[in-house]
Amino acid sequence: MIFIAAKFRVKPEDADRWPQLVAEFTEATRAEPGCLWFDWSRSVADPTEYVLVEAFRDDEAGAAHVQSEHFRTAQRTLPPHLAETPRIVNVTVPQQDWSLLGEMAVPEGR
Repeated sequence: MIFIAAKFRVKPEDADRWPQLVAEFTEATRAEPGCLWFDWSRSVADPTEYVLVEAFRDDEAGAAHVQSEHFRTAQRTLPPHLAETPRIVNVTVPQQDWSLLGEMAVPEGR
């Protein structure tokens, strides 16, 4: 799968409404057949920073995402609300879902 983490620094005046600004883009991306997940989180240390964690089944699914109409729309509509160019980590990993974090295993039946 392609695993992506991206940091978005949003203009302070738009930070509280960022989830609404990206709602259509998020819903459309989650509906893509090759999307495994597409989840936003807001930083607890910096209220203007959002982190997007996303994953796509394979290179073909990733390519379909960046060629989609909703991606092209986001390229036009989201940058005016950003304070800077987003930063990204993009890697291909040999799995299709989250792995368990063994160092913090929760005993079964608890």
